[in-house]
Amino acid sequence: MQSITRLTLMLAAVLFAGIFEGSSAESGPRVTVIRTPEQGIQPQAGVDSRGRLHLIYLSGDPAAADIFYVRRDHDGDDFTPPLRVNSKSGSAIAIGTVRGAHIALGKGDRVHVAWMGSKTAEPRGPLDSTPMLYARLNDEGKAFEPQRNLLQFAAGLDGGGSVAADGLGNVYVAWHAGAGMHGEANRRVWITRSNDDGKTFTREVAASDQRTGACGCCGMRVAADDMNRVYMLYRGAAEEINRDIFLLASEAGGESFRGTRLQDWKINACPMSTASISRNGRGVMLGWETEGQVYYARLDPASGKALPPVSPPGSTGRRKHPAVAANARGETILVWTEGTGWQRGGSVAWQLFDGEGRPLAERGELPGVPVWGLATVAPRPDDGFVIVY
Repeated sequence: MQSITRLTLMLAAVLFAGIFEGSSAESGPRVTVIRTPEQGIQPQAGVDSRGRLHLIYLSGDPAAADIFYVRRDHDGDDFTPPLRVNSKSGSAIAIGTVRGAHIALGKGDRVHVAWMGSKTAEPRGPLDSTPMLYARLNDEGKAFEPQRNLLQFAAGLDGGGSVAADGLGNVYVAWHAGAGMHGEANRRVWITRSNDDGKTFTREVAASDQRTGACGCCGMRVAADDMNRVYMLYRGAAEEINRDIFLLASEAGGESFRGTRLQDWKINACPMSTASISRNGRGVMLGWETEGQVYYARLDPASGKALPPVSPPGSTGRRKHPAVAANARGETILVWTEGTGWQRGGSVAWQLFDGEGRPLAERGELPGVPVWGLATVAPRPDDGFVIVY
């Protein structure tokens, strides 16, 4: 009787752990869900060559926030003490959820961060315009260098921006703006490049001549790999009602891009959406939202074209802010928020898929996404995933 009781307690403990961490014996890898340190919001994560998790998040006044950086070893439970990224207090924006900071890991696992400046951020852009700010971790890895504005010409920044880096010392910062032209239909995606690991950057140039426009208060993403390829995902605004999702892809280190429409969406409003790009040894994964549903698509490594998009089962019509990641086994996780909106929090949800895009049993939802909050996800060295929200 005593052994039966002990066995029952062990089974109950395993079941409880599975529920808490979103694991499922039949679906394979365990999904671990953790909260952002120090009650921060809008976490963004990256995993380096040693399997360490790097994380940034916003804290403080949503209109004049600070950015903090922490790191955790792949087999550790605790994050390092937070380092403030922005050298000028209150330089970032959390309002709207789309304008926060992005992180990229580059040569030697150096950390690069870029973000849209707040109304009080310095240095300013041309004619006192909103700056596109950038900072990198110093050579000693103990502090961030003073923030710099990279926006030299293409003013009219909104919807934030993004940063990418590769292992060769190339760093890319991108955003969309009208650059003196009025209306969302006249906005374009701009990109500036560094080939010396972020020490210096070129003057920004338009990434494409396609007349797609850009959704003014929608976020975008940029990513890069060590094969000189750069990818950007953004929402268009042609005629200010065509809010289609577009991919810009370059095989020439960002010198020129080829544009592809991935999905249509007609809406005479700004949906305030965000996008996601991640990459691993198996390729590039894209994530986006359309009409309250979230999707992911994998880029075919041979052709570079996006395969048909995949969405989680069901549709609540309230899904936003997707984050996508894949592990070495080819499994993909799609993470999103449910019910979030303007000045409204919600819950975080996730679905795991196999290598063919079929939903696995491992899925879940947890409450507690704060106002202006979203979630991020990263693969673990053991082929599991960690969600931070």
